[in-house]
Amino acid sequence: MMLNDTVWDAMAVAFRTAEGDLAARLMEALHAAEAEGGDIRGRQSSAMLIVAAADSGRPWTYADVVVDLRVEDHPEPLTELERLLKLQRAFSHAEEADRHQEAGDVDGFWEEFSAAECWAPDNLELQFWKGVTLAEQGRESEARAILSDVYRRGPHWAELLRRLPVVDAALADAQLIARLTAPPD
Repeated sequence: MMLNDTVWDAMAVAFRTAEGDLAARLMEALHAAEAEGGDIRGRQSSAMLIVAAADSGRPWTYADVVVDLRVEDHPEPLTELERLLKLQRAFSHAEEADRHQEAGDVDGFWEEFSAAECWAPDNLELQFWKGVTLAEQGRESEARAILSDVYRRGPHWAELLRRLPVVDAALADAQLIARLTAPPD
């Protein structure tokens, strides 16, 4: 249901000439389709589903799903899809950073976390966890600076930090939590 018969060719050219991974190339193809007139019904939704080339044999775990994003009934569906893709990439790097931290690889953690921040530099949740990690690593003044900014932008994050010692033994120091959640001087 494309508005023009040039949409498909524009998509193919954009896909073949785009740089980056499959998701980036698909986004370029979607933008090219939009530029050629897109769907005759107008813009309202977009989606991207990418699965791994090799079957894991465990479909119930979603291990084969690389990207699964949908935007429904939105005035700018491609812009929103692109935003969600960036967040998905950011949190994929954050998950990898956590794996490095669990393995005791501090440098690997910060490398992956920096990559996450590049994809979503203003995301409060990423900034919150950066502050928490700095606190866990004994870098309290850096943690406090970041967390103060997070609390200013979203005050409920301080309450989350107060609740974390229940699940994170590294944050069991009540005085540290009090310092990290106190209003700035």
